[in-house]
Amino acid sequence: MNAPLAGIRIVEVGHMLAGPYCGLMLADMGAEVIKIETPEGDIGRSVSPHFVGPHNAYFASLNRNKKSVVLDLAGDEGRAALGRIVETSHALVTNLRPSAIRKLGLTYDALRRWNERLVCVALTGYGLDGPYADNPAYDYVIQAMTGVMALTGDPDAPPTKAGYSAVDNSAGLVAAVGLLAKIVQGQGGQVDVAMYDVMLSQLNYLAGAALNAGETIERLADSSHPYVVPAQIFATANGWLTLFITHDKFWQTFCGEIGRPEWIADPKFATMAGRRKHRAEVIAAIAQVLRQAPASAWVRRLSPLGVVVAEVGTLNAALSSDITAARELVVALGDGRLPLQAVASPIRFQGYAPAYGLPPLLDEHGDEVLGRVRT
Repeated sequence: MNAPLAGIRIVEVGHMLAGPYCGLMLADMGAEVIKIETPEGDIGRSVSPHFVGPHNAYFASLNRNKKSVVLDLAGDEGRAALGRIVETSHALVTNLRPSAIRKLGLTYDALRRWNERLVCVALTGYGLDGPYADNPAYDYVIQAMTGVMALTGDPDAPPTKAGYSAVDNSAGLVAAVGLLAKIVQGQGGQVDVAMYDVMLSQLNYLAGAALNAGETIERLADSSHPYVVPAQIFATANGWLTLFITHDKFWQTFCGEIGRPEWIADPKFATMAGRRKHRAEVIAAIAQVLRQAPASAWVRRLSPLGVVVAEVGTLNAALSSDITAARELVVALGDGRLPLQAVASPIRFQGYAPAYGLPPLLDEHGDEVLGRVRT
């Protein structure tokens, strides 16, 4: 009830992550998302070794609350069926390669005869057109090409990818924004979202420094921020601590609590500009202090004072944390008879809470969806 996207129908022709994550965000907000699959199904149905009943854990994490319809879009019958579905739909999102998108007729130009107001979102590696359009693109490759890997990790370590699918997830979110913008506009048309573009855009202030000041952006030790000092991880007597101090007021609080009041007046330490200029000396001094106690002890001491600090933990710890429980972020899918769980939608609305249904079995909704559009 009161779903923000109630009455909105989305067709998803996607696989693995970026396209399905876009569809997931929309489904959680109440849109009817019809997932078109080949007879073999989305690759995501078998990519993980983990199953709960008939459901693959990877697939379940991206495809709850959707409807599955099997169509052979390479044939006339399948494409005609797709046309009848999009006739009453608001948008179609796909993350196939541009050549496949065109071959299967998934562009606005190909589908507008069925529905002039249809919004068609192509989520690709390098855009629908251009010399790189049909180059293979995966999360790993885009992280490598845009500089994300070169910016991640310690200077003496190899280039490092983000620990999760940062490109796919980011592109899925951007695609959802573009799709909804066109629906709000009330006009059909083609939306072109490229994974490469998304990641370059997300390097915003770093790109700004390179473009406007000729700065060469390099990795700094211990995940350090390029401008804010201290803002990085520190080794402690037990575990790693993340410390992020942006304002001199918090710096003064920090110095008082750790027993270094002399740093408040020292020009090398007292201001953000001074700490940045004397980064190596400041970091070495802080590191020496923080090694004297465990990370958990520093969090207990500093966090109540408003200092931004956290112990570096694991995903498993986060999933079982008090914050996750308070935010009700781990949810059961379906009626609870299967022990299938997922992370809840990150978007909250007053007066609306999603019902987290099971992911669809392959072609589970074929008869329902095709039955209502047959002529």
